[in-house]
Amino acid sequence: MDRNQLLELTNKYGGPLYVYNTDTIKNQYNNITTAFSKVKNVKINYAVKALSNVNILKVFKQLGSGLDTVSIQEVQLGLLAGFDPKDIIYTPNGVSLKEIEDVAKLGVQINIDNLSILELFGQKHPKIPVCIRINPHIMAGGNSKISVGHIDSKFGISIHQVPHIKRVVENTGMHINGIHMHTGSDILDIDTFLMATEILFDVAKNFKNIEFIDFGSGFKVPYKEGDIQTNISDLGKKLSKRFNDFCKEYGKDLTLMFEPGKYLVSQSGYFLAKVNVIKQTTSTVFAGIDSGLNHLIRPMFYNAYHKIENISNPKGRERFYSIVGYICETDTFGSNRRINEIREEDVLCFYNAGAYCFSMASNYNSRYRPAEVMIHDGKDYLIRKRETFEDIIRNQDIVI
Repeated sequence: MDRNQLLELTNKYGGPLYVYNTDTIKNQYNNITTAFSKVKNVKINYAVKALSNVNILKVFKQLGSGLDTVSIQEVQLGLLAGFDPKDIIYTPNGVSLKEIEDVAKLGVQINIDNLSILELFGQKHPKIPVCIRINPHIMAGGNSKISVGHIDSKFGISIHQVPHIKRVVENTGMHINGIHMHTGSDILDIDTFLMATEILFDVAKNFKNIEFIDFGSGFKVPYKEGDIQTNISDLGKKLSKRFNDFCKEYGKDLTLMFEPGKYLVSQSGYFLAKVNVIKQTTSTVFAGIDSGLNHLIRPMFYNAYHKIENISNPKGRERFYSIVGYICETDTFGSNRRINEIREEDVLCFYNAGAYCFSMASNYNSRYRPAEVMIHDGKDYLIRKRETFEDIIRNQDIVI
């Protein structure tokens, strides 16, 4: 999207504002399906937690995607968006047995990641097919907070506990229909990921009636010029051949699954915020915007990088700024960034704002969450209204 279009949207809908371009989503979805076109059965399940607006989910339904969910609420959003329950997989962590049972009643695919729940669920519901999440003990991901497949991670059942899984399955008579892993976000090394897939193939051999293998996701997208990104085409060639060979060894055609979130929506998103104040100190020039970590927490949460441009003054002389928010706490979006001269009232654009941005927004400092706009088939739609004070107090009971 060009700067003028983004400025027009800011003028039309106000700011701060999230904007999503569905053309980018379609391109990313096609990239991954093309990369694995040599596999007979491929299923892409979009990770709802990345961006959960129902309108975005409807776009994925149109594309033929399934959904990867981590809570019963995400399952309900998927059903509201029109997904068939069989096209939704539910992979929670640390939830109660009751929530898993409630989701199972909705008819979606259950994925269990700990032995205790596996045994309890198998004893009570041996006829409901279950997928098992394995922890391959592989370190992958761009930050320790988004690396979830290593030995100290809370996610998944350890590969060293496969004998325990087999014992539970034998004792309960439950049906294991899938094997799953997720090593973490921002996969930098394809070979490391492929090593983890070999571990998953070895685990799959222990179960004779599986129907799919879910390799998770975590494919890295570029955040800046020259940035490293996961080579989906190369991964597709290497993993497709290995997967097809494994299907021959296993004796039937299995479904290859992925659950990308960031890869599909990150680059589709733009976050637009207005500059409130330029503040020069003895060492720094701050550009303070009408937003904060309550709207975009990723930079403060795990040092995520977002390219920031001054779309109001694209030809201005470049200077160095630290972009900060209005929250009563340190909330720095970028330090010492080289940006075209910023003036008060200018609009700044944050790129790669489609994944884990609005979905992690809050009302911290009792601020309103921003509006969301979707560009679909060339038209702009308001898909979430800006919050008001009534939204802040909606569920508060004043008792004194």
